[in-house]
Amino acid sequence: MPKPLIKGSLATALLVTLLTACQPDMPAEVRSGLVYCSEGSPESFNPQLVTSGTTIDATSRQLFDRLLDINPNNGEFKPALATHWERREDGLSYTFYLRPNVQFHQTDYFTPSRSLTSADVRFSFERVMHSNHPFHNVSGGEYPYFQTVDWANRVVRIATPTDDQVVFYLRQRDSSFLSNLATDFAVIHSAEYAEQLLQQNQRQRLDSHPIGTGPFKFREYRKDVFIRYYRHNDYWGEPSQLEQLVFDIEPNNAKRMARLLTHECDIIAYPRMAELELISKRADVKVQQQTSMNVGFWAFNTSRAPFDNSKVRRALSMAINRDAILQAVYFDQAEAATSLLPPTSWGHNPTLLPVQFDPDRARTLLAEAGYPYGFNMTIWAMPIQRLYNPSATRMAEMMQADLARIGVRASIVTLEWNAFRRQLRQGDHDSVLLGWNADNTDPDNFFRPLLSCNGVESGTNRALWCDPAFDALLAQALLTDDQAIRRSYYWAAQQYLTEHLPLLPLAHAKRFQAVNQRVEGVGINPYGGIDLSTAFIRSDEETP
Repeated sequence: MPKPLIKGSLATALLVTLLTACQPDMPAEVRSGLVYCSEGSPESFNPQLVTSGTTIDATSRQLFDRLLDINPNNGEFKPALATHWERREDGLSYTFYLRPNVQFHQTDYFTPSRSLTSADVRFSFERVMHSNHPFHNVSGGEYPYFQTVDWANRVVRIATPTDDQVVFYLRQRDSSFLSNLATDFAVIHSAEYAEQLLQQNQRQRLDSHPIGTGPFKFREYRKDVFIRYYRHNDYWGEPSQLEQLVFDIEPNNAKRMARLLTHECDIIAYPRMAELELISKRADVKVQQQTSMNVGFWAFNTSRAPFDNSKVRRALSMAINRDAILQAVYFDQAEAATSLLPPTSWGHNPTLLPVQFDPDRARTLLAEAGYPYGFNMTIWAMPIQRLYNPSATRMAEMMQADLARIGVRASIVTLEWNAFRRQLRQGDHDSVLLGWNADNTDPDNFFRPLLSCNGVESGTNRALWCDPAFDALLAQALLTDDQAIRRSYYWAAQQYLTEHLPLLPLAHAKRFQAVNQRVEGVGINPYGGIDLSTAFIRSDEETP
């Protein structure tokens, strides 16, 4: 473990003193229950509309349920709102049997008159599928994950033969179909609530004042300050022991750490790597870690020169000292990436090697591409800390120095998180440091969102790289359930990416979170967002 940047109780006390003075004034009744320190504000309270991990963490598993989930211990599907399901032999339809007596949230703005039925499932997905649906264009009409996997074209129709049965009819066999239904984006909304909003001409509230079936229900949100949830007492699963759950929003890493040390936060995600050794020695804090399905990468905007030239992309990639980045940014708590897929994925191609650090060869390639004296470019760096990139700004600074040695003059662009994502969606970047957390075990979950032609249209493909030959490999992999055959297509896809380099995979990071010693029942899910419904806080008498 590398040496921490902060040592001892004196440094800790100084850190807390300096950083707590300017904290937002949160009412005492809000800062109760379990407080989770989050790194940013959600873009929406509907996970269907986003791919942002910050939004998913705050909403998906707290407020909503899916038809099926993924067992975090073995990656297999398990029942959720559907108790079981059947697939037709030809793979062209799936029938789901719904759990009885599942109750929607009752809040001060909605009182349900019935439990979950197949109509709610049909509503939740037809909104995504049909452009003429009354809710499709609400909140912008963008459903990035579903657009990326071509959901509207792959699902022909949804039938509801009974209240407890829903049938999905597919255009062709799709071996990733169940995986897509188990993602954090595939949440179920209340059709009854939507109908009420339609009559009140307040359709946008579906995405800002959510109603789900999850373990917590929405209470209050103050942008950039906090989110407050109450326990859903009629939850179909084991009700949470927490009466209240609060997301305390603080983008500053050091301030989040200070709040953990002063016990104003019970959990912080993504503690700074430099401080792990410090906090792991404290009696009042425990550090959790998990090998996670993720990748951090550097994407090139292939829609503009000179990044449309594969020689330029390779030259830039060879100029980067990845080993130095792994040490200085990840503190050696990550593995060098040879592919988008982490080694723990069954589709990973182990024959691939990392792009070599070779500045001399990089300069030669630039000259061959017509840029002997380099050029100017931008590196967009995320303003927040994420699992796959603990410090995009620090990484960008190191890359900036590396690129200068081959004559490329890079400037760094960073903005407030939501503004950063909006402007990135417009394609104004030359390159960007981002990453991806897997929502399931299927390799398709990495490839189609990040590099397919559909991903360009949906805004998840930040390389803006559309290659029909690459898409054809992905399409063929979905037409069979034979894992060996699918693996051969994914191996070929990874080799193709190595040759063309629309993005440079950098690292697969371990996931960490720091938890107050009194908090139990919370862990790290390697296949998606956080679930705080099983957490509870021991009393002082129970704490050793």
